[in-house]
Amino acid sequence: MGTPRFTHSDFLSAARSEAWANGPGTVTVDSVIQRLRAPRGSFYHRYSSRDVLLGELWLSTILAFQEGFVAALDNEDGLAAALHTPRWAREHLDDARLLLIYSRHDFVEGDWPATLQEGVRAQTERINTCVNRFAQQTFRVANQANRRRALFLLCELPIAAVKGYLERRERPPALVDELISLSYHAIVAAGTQERE
Repeated sequence: MGTPRFTHSDFLSAARSEAWANGPGTVTVDSVIQRLRAPRGSFYHRYSSRDVLLGELWLSTILAFQEGFVAALDNEDGLAAALHTPRWAREHLDDARLLLIYSRHDFVEGDWPATLQEGVRAQTERINTCVNRFAQQTFRVANQANRRRALFLLCELPIAAVKGYLERRERPPALVDELISLSYHAIVAAGTQERE
């Protein structure tokens, strides 16, 4: 038996290219096999459905993004975690557009395939744990208000700061980092004063 002409990663790469070009909603079994010039059976030998392929695409992309974010928080560097979003977006413009312009629901409608549900649950739990730990370390109490501050500083503010650039297919400029840093320091200072 010879080496398969198409690999699992070939199909994932073709789906990624289609999603980069036209959005995840345009990724179909037909669009992927046309990009690869692969037989339909070759697709279904590796993926049971379009949802499994797109779910894997979203999950692999967000896990790649989260590596640097989690590493910064493991080093107790909240500012580096907040700045990870614009920095990663500059280095991975197309993947950043997929993650930050679209929702995970744009990849898989309805229930996620069972094979991917655990991965989605684990990555969500990982982020929640990081946000709660940051709130505790930074504000000394991980109450609802401080968790809200933490989520805003680490996730919502950086995403809002880069989203317009990504929609225009532009790399976020260095000014974005400056604005995130100023906001970060101001909110951390206000939050720590509040507990004194």
